[in-house]
Amino acid sequence: MRNHSNLLSRFGLPPLELKNRMVMAPMTRSRALLDGNVPNPLAALYYAQRASAGLIITEATQVSPQGVGYIRTPGMHSPAQVAGWRKVTEAVHAGGGVIFAQLWHVGRVSHPDFHGGSLPVAPSAIGYEGEVFTFEGKKRVVTPRALETEEIPGIVEQFRHAAENAREAGFDGVELHGSNGYLLDQFLRDGANQRADRYGGSIENRARFPLEVARAVAGVWGAERVGYRLSPQSFPYAGLTDSTPSETFTHLARELGRLGLGYLHVTEAVSGQDVPSPEQRISPLLRKAFQGAFIVNGGYDAPTGEAALAMGDADLVAYGVPFLANPDLPERFRHGAPSNPVDASTFFTGEEKGYTDYPTLSDVSTRARTAS
Repeated sequence: MRNHSNLLSRFGLPPLELKNRMVMAPMTRSRALLDGNVPNPLAALYYAQRASAGLIITEATQVSPQGVGYIRTPGMHSPAQVAGWRKVTEAVHAGGGVIFAQLWHVGRVSHPDFHGGSLPVAPSAIGYEGEVFTFEGKKRVVTPRALETEEIPGIVEQFRHAAENAREAGFDGVELHGSNGYLLDQFLRDGANQRADRYGGSIENRARFPLEVARAVAGVWGAERVGYRLSPQSFPYAGLTDSTPSETFTHLARELGRLGLGYLHVTEAVSGQDVPSPEQRISPLLRKAFQGAFIVNGGYDAPTGEAALAMGDADLVAYGVPFLANPDLPERFRHGAPSNPVDASTFFTGEEKGYTDYPTLSDVSTRARTAS
């Protein structure tokens, strides 16, 4: 048995009590039903299998049809989607788990194929070099349409309505997807936002839309049940850059803290990028600026996660692929057990293969006894 006393200790995220400090990070799996972007019935089993996490954050979930940018990703804007998610939350709660829905609008990371030929929307009509997966295969992204000032309250309303739907679906809270180059992130960074109205220019103006969304969603849930995800050093991801990331993200973190949000979830690297060195990390600045619970994410294993907690760098540690491949990840950490091999070819395809068929330690033990 290994000593992971911090990772496996309980944590109060008022009014919730988490059974450990291990968070299942949001991971797009591209298995929603083709008809209506409804959660796949397999999703109830997938998330329930991982209910031993202190907190589960769902895959990114669109707040409206306008927010779609990938095939087979679920939404939170139709009655059928809400009904599909209710099966997920009931299964997770039956397993003793806590689950938040991640609310998402992709902005310019999309294609007219998803919008009846209309252009995707963004803070400014600025494109980037990249491709998106459509129903006809990969296609190059297009230059988006800049949102009119009077349209922005309508998108705030999309987030608010999705937050209401998440409550109806039985979630314990929601996380706002403000990272990885999507719409909230696009408004915040000056590489994508070159507006001349009250939503552009200064850091305070660029943060206005994300804060309006956070305030609206907190009005539905209570601020303590709302988290916010940032990726300050994951660029140029989806073409995003910012000229003063430390100042930009510290300002947003401070203002989110003033709203009383329950947690800030900081992704220090995304797939294919190196984790910043200790002296390069922005997350300590955000930790100091934000007064709520602090989650770190990006390349952590059991020892480094334990160290982050022991040093006070974080309150919780999020794990992505390790939870994908190991439904009982806390138990494996507890016993120092080996991890399942990861099948990357099934990350976004395969239905149950690479989704609900990864074995737990008890499965392995049972198979071994049967074989003997």
